[in-house]
Amino acid sequence: FLPDFSKAMSQAGTSQFQEVIRQELEYSMKVELDKILATASSKDLEHTKKDLEGFKKLFHRFLQEKGPSVDWGKIQRPPEDSIQPYEKIKARGLPDNIASVLNKLVVVKLNGGLGTSMGCKGPKSLIGVRNENTFLDLTVQQIEHLNKSYNTDVPLVLMNSFNTDDDTKKILQKYSHSRVKIYTFNQSRYPRINKETLLPIAKDVSYSGENTECWYPPGHGDIYASFYNSGLLDNLIAEGKEYIFVSNIDNLGATVDLYILNHLMNPPNGKRCEFVMEVTNKTRADVKGGTLTQYENKLRLVEIAQVPKAHVDEFKSVSKFKIFNTNNLWIALSAIKRLQEKNAIDMEIIVNPKTLDGGLNVIQLETAVGAAIKSFENSLGINVPRSRFLPVKTTSDLLLVMSNLYSLNAGSLTMSEKREFPTVPLVKLGSSFTKVQDYLRRFESIPDMLELDHLTVSGDVTFGKNVSLKGTVIIIANHGDRIDIPAGALLENKIVSGNLRILDH
Repeated sequence: FLPDFSKAMSQAGTSQFQEVIRQELEYSMKVELDKILATASSKDLEHTKKDLEGFKKLFHRFLQEKGPSVDWGKIQRPPEDSIQPYEKIKARGLPDNIASVLNKLVVVKLNGGLGTSMGCKGPKSLIGVRNENTFLDLTVQQIEHLNKSYNTDVPLVLMNSFNTDDDTKKILQKYSHSRVKIYTFNQSRYPRINKETLLPIAKDVSYSGENTECWYPPGHGDIYASFYNSGLLDNLIAEGKEYIFVSNIDNLGATVDLYILNHLMNPPNGKRCEFVMEVTNKTRADVKGGTLTQYENKLRLVEIAQVPKAHVDEFKSVSKFKIFNTNNLWIALSAIKRLQEKNAIDMEIIVNPKTLDGGLNVIQLETAVGAAIKSFENSLGINVPRSRFLPVKTTSDLLLVMSNLYSLNAGSLTMSEKREFPTVPLVKLGSSFTKVQDYLRRFESIPDMLELDHLTVSGDVTFGKNVSLKGTVIIIANHGDRIDIPAGALLENKIVSGNLRILDH
């Protein structure tokens, strides 16, 4: 009798018990956050309060939600017309008054990230990518070119984080004479949580010295609240701006597209989209990217972290989910304002576990900007060419964009006409190339890669001047060996291993 009785009791009691624990955790969190807030100076009080309020809401939702937030059985392929081919949008052409359409646009770049994964200190946007130009230089050049060509006033807005704000502001003085108005706002600063106790590890508001590890920027989904809170959203609406084009600052393919903008401003059916997501076809390299699905009659972005373990392989399949999100988004400013005021933007929580230098396990609660698509009316996906997705996450990506595969014109990179196939070669540089300064030291000049399909380099390898790489090239220096590819060498379908014997592939 007893085991069954206690089992029934425990089942009835579990949910109540969990509720009690949840309330206790929320209360403890509130106490800790109040203590932190009490250490803020009068000038920091207001925005610290806003940050901690936002964090509290996120933490409350985190405690309510259980497991992956999608029910796999409800996921459907999006209806045909909900993802339009770019060719169809482009075929409509452009109106004569394209300048008046452009004047309604604001370009927003997500500039919260540091260059640490590429071994650089400071904001990632200040890494040199091409002829001494940084990501930020290229962005400013692109918009300046637009403004000059069409005699328009498209501003650039940078969403910085507390990690990138100071360095970015210092560098902005260099553009004071360019024909681009540049605004910045900061995303929120949230406290990291101890994985065991679920309490913040910060004891006060400071984030310098040993406290830098206590805080984090909560992902780009934070753009809606922080843009609104900064007052900049209202100012831009007052100036007559209607849409923002948002993208990652390290996506060199994310230039302003006039055809998409025209489609937004002059929709063929008269009904404007509030949210457009640019998607592109998956290749083997993109199987982890978030994909657009139909879910409860709404377009919805599903990320790999939300997929139940049993369905991960299905999610990665290129045949079932053919497209992924490029994070190039076009969003109506009035819609952001409306939804933000109603507190109606719903984004799934991404739980990001980290281990700090001292070995402490923490979690960061984050959200992704594209996940809000389901909160907007009349959303649309546009399947764009792969050239609009050119992210530079690693030095392998950097090698591609520095090479003769691309030509640079007014801040925009375009694939060279001399390349016979439109696809980008697959490049894998080993750990000796991870840091930008090591990578630069290993290439006396960037090789000719116009006819390259695949390059793998591993170990202690250096390249002399004017090397040409064609077809599939694999270079592997064994541990303790070193391979120097001589100046002027042509490697076509070669495997180079161990001690610089060059074999046919």
